[in-house]
Amino acid sequence: MAEEPRLTVDVVALPLGDYQTNCYLVAAPGASEAVVVDPGDRPDAVLGALGERGWSVAAILVTHGHFDHLGAIAGVAEETGAEVWMPRGEADKLRTLDAGPYEPQHLVEGGETLRLAGLEFRVLSVPGHSPDHVAYATDGIVFIGDLLFAGSVGRTDLEGSDEGTLLASIAAVMEALPGETIVAPGHGPATTLEHELRTNPFLEALR
Repeated sequence: MAEEPRLTVDVVALPLGDYQTNCYLVAAPGASEAVVVDPGDRPDAVLGALGERGWSVAAILVTHGHFDHLGAIAGVAEETGAEVWMPRGEADKLRTLDAGPYEPQHLVEGGETLRLAGLEFRVLSVPGHSPDHVAYATDGIVFIGDLLFAGSVGRTDLEGSDEGTLLASIAAVMEALPGETIVAPGHGPATTLEHELRTNPFLEALR
């Protein structure tokens, strides 16, 4: 990645489970509580990382309804009492999850602003990898789920996915956010929007 912009939030990435799905802990500097994004597996690891930093959980944010992003939600929510925000159209995936079904308290569609743990999260509708996928942007970083990766993009061979829709969503994110915005993807390392637009072979049509 090119020069990394200075973040004004504290972010911890935890690759979890067989798919090494990134769970993120996000907190304002000096805060006592954090937001958890996509706790996909091992609630013990998520809770342990929070405890090491002295953070309680203000909320759990979910980008989409694929199982590898959902597996630890019930465990973390039940242990901490934190409420869950999730795309409306994919909430049934969590309600019926074999690994731990859970009823999300808040359903989002894109366009909302969430004020949680002293931070503002802008909810962006980014379908393509899944039908009702969302991303959460705050203070120079976007938690983008499986829409965009460093050097790649989300799969579009899954039920409800579509390549054209995915590319349109990536283009919309790049229009909505500054190029230096850090991309925190669902798998793999962080990158920036401008770096991906310049170098990602899957985004040639957007250049």
